[in-house]
Amino acid sequence: MENNEPKTIHEFDFELICDYFSTLERQGPGSREATLRALGFVGESLTAQSLVADLGCGTGGQTVTLAQNTAARIVGIDLFAKFTDKLNANARKLGLNDRLTAQTASMDNPPFAPESLDGIWCEGAIYNIGFERGLREWRPLLKPHAFVAATEASWFTDERPAAVEAFWHEAYAGIDTIPNKIAQMQRCGYALTAAFALPETCWTDNFYAPQAKAQRLFLERHPHNATARELVANQRREADMYARYHRYYGYVFYIGRKTA
Repeated sequence: MENNEPKTIHEFDFELICDYFSTLERQGPGSREATLRALGFVGESLTAQSLVADLGCGTGGQTVTLAQNTAARIVGIDLFAKFTDKLNANARKLGLNDRLTAQTASMDNPPFAPESLDGIWCEGAIYNIGFERGLREWRPLLKPHAFVAATEASWFTDERPAAVEAFWHEAYAGIDTIPNKIAQMQRCGYALTAAFALPETCWTDNFYAPQAKAQRLFLERHPHNATARELVANQRREADMYARYHRYYGYVFYIGRKTA
């Protein structure tokens, strides 16, 4: 019997996902302004001797912003070589490659020594392994009192319509309320520095709107691929859910310091 239930993004072929998102500046909701706002809570601690890892960096929209606004060395980590190649090329083009590099690796096994990092950045990607798991497993890589800054899908209300509840149960069951996310961070050994919700434009203008052209080009590259059409339909469904239910959820930037 054919299964007509919508897929989640994790159920599609990795290479197809990579091809779809590779033409986009951002692979998740965000903005330069949001990155800078988060950096404002930790940036004063970064020097030319500091090392920051951007885990799940994608093509590096936020990674470039970090390099342009700190003196630190930034290493972007992503599973897809197509993304890291693009980020390295962009770093060379912008003259940042002396401090900004990207490596192909997994965020569940980052290639860094214990207590070697002054900070960990992660925008729109920690959900791949789970918020609490990521914070717990990355903590040993941080120096004492080093920071972590990550965006995470969060509920804005204690109650919400059944449709959006079901959607997120399938897409990312780890979504939770902001107080519960802060409690998770504290359980993992971090003191909260700040938390703020990303503006709606981070989703509408910077993530969903650019996908219209990307979808057209993607379907032109895969004209007879039913799975490609399904992936586009999946992304359109996600955008429609946000348009209808954005008052109930969004991304929140959580910034904290490793406790002693």
